[in-house]
Amino acid sequence: MKKVLVVGGIGITTCLGFVALLFVGTLAAAGSLAGGAAGGAVALAKGAVPAQYQALVQKWGNLCPAINPALLAAQLYQESGFNPKAQSPAAAQGIAQFIPGTWATHGIDGNKDGVRDVWDPQDAIPSAAYYDCELAKYVKDAPGDPTHNMLAAYNAGPYAVIKYGGVPPYSETQNYVKTITDLSESFARPVTRVEPSQQAAQAIQYAQQKLGTPYLWGGTGTAEQGGRFDCSGLTQAAYRTAGIELPRVANDQYNAGPHPSRDELLPGDLVFFSDDLTNSRAIRHVGIYVGGGYMIDAPRPGAVVRFSKMDTPDYFGATRVTAAGAEALPTAPAEEQTEEQTEEQAEEQTEEQTEEQAEEQTEEQTEEQTEPGEGPEGAAEAEPGEEARREEPATPEGRSDEAGGPLVSRAPAS
Repeated sequence: MKKVLVVGGIGITTCLGFVALLFVGTLAAAGSLAGGAAGGAVALAKGAVPAQYQALVQKWGNLCPAINPALLAAQLYQESGFNPKAQSPAAAQGIAQFIPGTWATHGIDGNKDGVRDVWDPQDAIPSAAYYDCELAKYVKDAPGDPTHNMLAAYNAGPYAVIKYGGVPPYSETQNYVKTITDLSESFARPVTRVEPSQQAAQAIQYAQQKLGTPYLWGGTGTAEQGGRFDCSGLTQAAYRTAGIELPRVANDQYNAGPHPSRDELLPGDLVFFSDDLTNSRAIRHVGIYVGGGYMIDAPRPGAVVRFSKMDTPDYFGATRVTAAGAEALPTAPAEEQTEEQTEEQAEEQTEEQTEEQAEEQTEEQTEEQTEPGEGPEGAAEAEPGEEARREEPATPEGRSDEAGGPLVSRAPAS
């Protein structure tokens, strides 16, 4: 048995050497492995689409050659975050965000119950696929990539695509085409080894420097917060130092790139945890993988940023963060972000009281016992049942890293 200091720097000297080796290995892998997807049918990544919609998206995403299930999933996520009750200020409605005029023309009765209901995903998801394919027909003779032309027609109208012989020279339309195609990579199940991230080593280095930092629910590491973090605040800050801006909450961070399998994990990958292994929108915890079955994470109130084992029953999956994937993710309008911040501040006051009580007890214990085992020197051994408590505390709105999907960004053009 050996003692490991768990506050301040956790096994700092030995860990520095361990993480330095990870940097070398990560950068070497980034320079040697090939990425990209092979041809063939597109399947959805595990849990990327909520289970109740997965079969619909997989089926209707193959309606015509211009779309595929991952592309359809990316559109639904970008439009509503898979929220069937979403409604925008422009009156766009439902999971696919149809405006009434477009729905009247292109909505179909997908489930054959005799009703075309924009609020019913059984109708709205097939209608979104049908609308995409109709647009593809309109612009089928335009030069260029048929899928890009279809997306451009969705954004700017088919006439603009025909007029300009492909994606028109509108910055909004060009960005929309790039956003959806980049985002679709997060929803597709990889068919080859996923390309390593060049930014991974920098993210690990940042997270390693925060070992021993006390947890703070809602923490993003600001000076006002004493440099403290919750789980997704830590991963967001780590990748920000590498020039990549991740969303604030864990379930949105899952869509920041493709998803390597467990045996393909590399240092720097984000690893996610959930009580529902069929739905990425239910993800409640995230850490940064460092190798050897360990991650760096900010686990819960009363704990500190530390090494933790990641192979637990609630392990959901991983994301290899890419700059394009993160940039493609929808963001909330500024005024709605302000409302969310106000709600978080109110909840935080109550949460901090509980947290401070837990920290007072934790600060009295500066050392923990750990068995030698796999992973970095100084990695704290989990207490019995600890991993089950790893998520942030529940709030009336849900867990702290479960703030819901992206907000509505736009409505389909008619």
